[in-house]
Amino acid sequence: MSVAAAYLTKLNPEQRRAVEHGAASTEAGCGPLLVIAGAGSGKTNTLAHRVAHLIVGGADPRRIMLLTFSRRAAAEMTRRVERIAAEALGAKAGVMTDALTWAGTFHGIGARILRDHAGEIGLDPGFTIHDREDSADLVNLCRHELGFSKTETRFPTKGTCLAIYSRAVNAEMALEEVLRAAFPWCMAWTAELRALFAAYVEAKQRHNVLDYDDLLLYWAQMVAEPALAAELSGRFDHILVDEYQDTNRLQSSILIALKPAGRGLTVVGDDAQSIYAFRAATVRNILDFPGQFDPPAEIVTLDRNYRSTQPILAAANAVIGEAAERFTKNLWTERTSGEPPGLVTVRDEIDQARYVADRILENRETGTALKAQAVLFRTSHHSGPLEVELVRRNIPFVKFGGLKFLDAAHVKDMLALLRFVQNPRDRVAGFRVLQLIPGVGGSSAARLIDQMTGVRDPFGALAEAAAPPRSGDDWPAFVDLALALRSGRAGWPAEFGAARLWYEPHLERMHEDASVRRADLLQLEQIAGGYPSRERFLTELTLDPPDATSDQAGMPLLDEDYLILSTIHSAKGQEWKSVFVLNAVDGCIPSDLGAGTSSEIEEERRLLYVAMTRAKDDLHLMVPQRFFTHQQSSTGDRHVYAQRTRFIPPSVLKNFQLTTWPIAAQQANAGRAAAQPVKVDIAQRMRGMWR
Repeated sequence: MSVAAAYLTKLNPEQRRAVEHGAASTEAGCGPLLVIAGAGSGKTNTLAHRVAHLIVGGADPRRIMLLTFSRRAAAEMTRRVERIAAEALGAKAGVMTDALTWAGTFHGIGARILRDHAGEIGLDPGFTIHDREDSADLVNLCRHELGFSKTETRFPTKGTCLAIYSRAVNAEMALEEVLRAAFPWCMAWTAELRALFAAYVEAKQRHNVLDYDDLLLYWAQMVAEPALAAELSGRFDHILVDEYQDTNRLQSSILIALKPAGRGLTVVGDDAQSIYAFRAATVRNILDFPGQFDPPAEIVTLDRNYRSTQPILAAANAVIGEAAERFTKNLWTERTSGEPPGLVTVRDEIDQARYVADRILENRETGTALKAQAVLFRTSHHSGPLEVELVRRNIPFVKFGGLKFLDAAHVKDMLALLRFVQNPRDRVAGFRVLQLIPGVGGSSAARLIDQMTGVRDPFGALAEAAAPPRSGDDWPAFVDLALALRSGRAGWPAEFGAARLWYEPHLERMHEDASVRRADLLQLEQIAGGYPSRERFLTELTLDPPDATSDQAGMPLLDEDYLILSTIHSAKGQEWKSVFVLNAVDGCIPSDLGAGTSSEIEEERRLLYVAMTRAKDDLHLMVPQRFFTHQQSSTGDRHVYAQRTRFIPPSVLKNFQLTTWPIAAQQANAGRAAAQPVKVDIAQRMRGMWR
């Protein structure tokens, strides 16, 4: 074997087949390829090797598009590609991988393409991007203007309206179909919602803003034009997509429009891990992919697992084997040792918490760090009793699946200031920033924004506007800052520092925990230094924000070790030595809200499969006989008696070690003992106290 191909020796036969697919066709692109990559099968490594192999084989890295589902994933993929290519190209590898500039998320790549082609599609290239909360605020503004906030019967909230709009766009579904399938309680408002969405689109265009959905929708509309599709497609010989099972209809439409014959198109994913239907992702994209081309796409299946023991895989295979439709794939491993996963029956959620805490501490005593252990659950509130138990026992933990960094008020204030300076037509950002100034309320802010709208020099109009009453010295200070930032004289990222210094007195005034929040702003300023311009910073931070903030539990600062708590959705792509899955009962897995249709049931099955395949050595599924549920009805909160999840029928039980936790039995015995005849008449004693 040549030295150039030595890096391929580390791959198993299926991985190598995927990597070498059509390698000779570097210029025109090879036929379509679907890689079905089972959990723990080395998916990321295989995709990175494929990109590196294309570059080593002569493909132009500037003509490769690599689409991932986070910017961090794209950065990690690029680093791996460079390491792999270096084995064949040596020092030249860095030059080649530095040219791999079209690696990023669908939304990030979409934003870049839209700016590049703004003039051809009627966009102002200076557009800013609204995050979900800003988009909801703009929807709310339109609701008020249309009078829908004062209807006799309750109109859907701004968040619900935005969710309906987003689902219709991303799933490429008619409004009536979306309402019927996912929002039936809103069916009576169909005509009003259509009018609201029309007003929302017009408002975005007036304000020169795009929302997340627009980044895909404009891109899809762009490639629907044959000339633009041909121009854009001609820029890329190869398009590779990670996590294809998590794409929605709109993303699939973009890909097929770019590569209608499939030449040069590679998608990687696992239908068994498609769990994001609530974001409009559809498993149909990956199931139907091969048949969308003539001849059909080649399918390579990666079923060797490098993560879990064989008993864990056997149980996971048995669970997913009950699925109604899937690509046939049974994971296997050479790690044959290990015990079967436990299916542990306990009395209730309190005993569930005690059992999990006991086992976690036992594992720690035998050498398994807390960081190497995780507790997974269907929804965030399921971990409540466990969190109480962990605090009581002084076991540090970090919980994933909460608010994002950009949802914190002080961070949103800073970003709104920068967005307003970048795009003075961004009404939502301007409305938020102006109300930071003492003495400026909603009506004053609206009046000032109206004065800036439609004039040639918006900031000149701002400087000439009369100072709002009671704003004092704060008004000229704001105007001076806005003009300085708009001029760009300080340069980036010095502009961020100037904005932070202006904002800090307002932070002190508005928040009791200002010192903690200031640390977030300093962190944000450090992040800002990694971007070449204000525009790039605002675009990329909005599309791929950091995960944590001081407003919520973060990494423990005083403990070198901590347990991981996570929703199953947030755990996807992760792995731990020991995993506990809470509430493996009907009503939780599957969720009682996710059991309405056969497709929803199948996604809930895949969710359990994802949870199980996070475990490397040790897996426990917890089955409380009673659990607490919050009822959105007149019955209120209540405890319900639970049955083991339907995804583990009797035919699958042989793959588990069945256990009833002894303490539950002891407590039950104690309860029976308490029901014996009365030994002491306390009531008689109490009467005797006063005689």
